[in-house]
Amino acid sequence: MVTEGVTATEAKVETGMTNYELVVIFTPAIPEENLDASLDSLTKTITGKGGVIAGVDKWGKKKLAYPIKQHLEGHYVLVRFALKPSMGKELEGSLRIMEEIMRYLLIKVE
Repeated sequence: MVTEGVTATEAKVETGMTNYELVVIFTPAIPEENLDASLDSLTKTITGKGGVIAGVDKWGKKKLAYPIKQHLEGHYVLVRFALKPSMGKELEGSLRIMEEIMRYLLIKVE
């Protein structure tokens, strides 16, 4: 999924953005049909902070290595995007308050 016809690499070159990968584990309490709405909310959060989405990969429902909030499974999603480095902390703050996200890992891609 590419937003506004600009790839993340082009956005990085043009505006000094940094490429990131975000792995998110959504709670299994979300029905499969509502997962897209939660994912759309996540991508709107990123684009609202000036980010450019390069791709979204749904890995599906997987078993967790250990229970998180009394859940043994979670919906895994990988999001690749470009974002200004100064907005990284703001994005993490937004991710922390999203109730449907159990865990996330934000990685800066070199």
